[in-house]
Amino acid sequence: MNLGLAGKIAIVTGASAGIGFACSKALFEEGASVVMVARDADRMQQAAAAICEGYPAGDPSRIVTVNGDMREVETVKQVVSTALERFGRIDILINNAGSARAGSFFELPEEAFMDAWSLKLLGYIRMVKEAAPHMIQQRDGRIVNIVGGAGRTPNPTFLAGSTANAALLNFTRGVSKELAKSNVRINAISPGVTATERAERLAEQHAEAKGVTIDTQKAEMNSAIPLGHMVDPAEIAAMALLLVSNRVPSITGTEIVIDGGQQPGV
Repeated sequence: MNLGLAGKIAIVTGASAGIGFACSKALFEEGASVVMVARDADRMQQAAAAICEGYPAGDPSRIVTVNGDMREVETVKQVVSTALERFGRIDILINNAGSARAGSFFELPEEAFMDAWSLKLLGYIRMVKEAAPHMIQQRDGRIVNIVGGAGRTPNPTFLAGSTANAALLNFTRGVSKELAKSNVRINAISPGVTATERAERLAEQHAEAKGVTIDTQKAEMNSAIPLGHMVDPAEIAAMALLLVSNRVPSITGTEIVIDGGQQPGV
């Protein structure tokens, strides 16, 4: 898209698949260097190799991988220190590492909520708290939190995820005012049902919670989308790149919903 991102240094969490992989690939193709973070080391290495193979003109030294769990404070510190040691600065942070279990509220154990909050909500907050000071010091930086439509429209079988998402929207708006003083912008993207492996797992969990077949659940999901199709991860990546560029420099503290028109309210 020629967004002026060549030479920028980016961190992408949850980068081995789905939206995180799409964002990493798009950043790399725009000329940015990318620190890819994920729990599964083998899968992440395969993802990094796929990006380089798909873009042979790119310099593979612009991709660095960090294996770790975003629920652990040490992983967060390792990610930031790796970016600084390897590239000397951090310009972009895309928080994407997060998952939550779907299921009937009365059958979900408390641990399902704690895991979702620790990985996604606190994981995002920890990454911002660790990376943003370096952006503040250089008086420039861009952060995108990949959140989710359930933050606005909770589903009774996805309350662990929707509560984490709602809190992240609140956090994004609130911290944006503090970061704006140093020309650091933070925004949220809330995807609707996106064509990823995780969507397949969630469909299975929702179907089990409702006592319906997976095919029935998928048909219900698709019928609820006015445009009639799931979101492509590349669409989320394209919006993320626009937000971290200087094309629209007055956007901060904002949530952008990409869901095929599914959101029922404002």
